[in-house]
Amino acid sequence: MAAAENSKLSLKSPREIQPEALETFPYILPGLKTGSIPGQLIAYTTREFSAVCPFSGLPDIATVTIEYVPDKKVIELKSLKYYFLSYREVGIYQEHATQKIFADLHKALKPRKLKVTTVYNTRGGIDTTCVIRK
Repeated sequence: MAAAENSKLSLKSPREIQPEALETFPYILPGLKTGSIPGQLIAYTTREFSAVCPFSGLPDIATVTIEYVPDKKVIELKSLKYYFLSYREVGIYQEHATQKIFADLHKALKPRKLKVTTVYNTRGGIDTTCVIRK
């Protein structure tokens, strides 16, 4: 048991997260006027998000839901998957991961509205849900 107490996964810095992986494409179809489109809500969910708790060194697994009303851009899903994969070995607190995801998506999309929800698997008998919206 003593060996397990001193074990930790190797951690990468949050600087290793790759927001440059996020790619977008135009929201407006050619030939449509911008004002003719109502605010469409787009939602993505993954149950495969993981990072590493910098305190315990153990993996944090979460369901991440992104909801947004686009302005001019939509996120390309393969790029979003690679962006999430860049967190896999990063030591980052749950709350900070949620903030980082929100900030990176907001910068890439410049949406009308954005909401990021992370629901982490139970750890130590405690459930954690983080929500940021603008």
